Amino acid sequence: MSKAFIAQVIQESAELTGVAANRAASDLLEEIVKKLKKDGKFTLPSFGTFTVRKTKARKGVNPRTGAEIKVKAGKTVRFKASPSLKKMV
Repeated sequence: MSKAFIAQVIQESAELTGVAANRAASDLLEEIVKKLKKDGKFTLPSFGTFTVRKTKARKGVNPRTGAEIKVKAGKTVRFKASPSLKKMV
């Protein structure tokens, strides 16, 4: 799914112009990111939950050279589908 797809669905559903639908899609995605940064969790009922998880620093391997490298600790976003979404798919 892309931002363009979301904008197209908004445009068709709300009968908006392409520019207005694109702005609405951008605003929606920005608010989801803000919520994830603030709370570390975002839930769309009957769709699923996005959560922010911390990753530990670890050792990795450069696939080109085979040399061992250090991978820094960071954050990643995980998604868990809701039971109703799993049933629909």
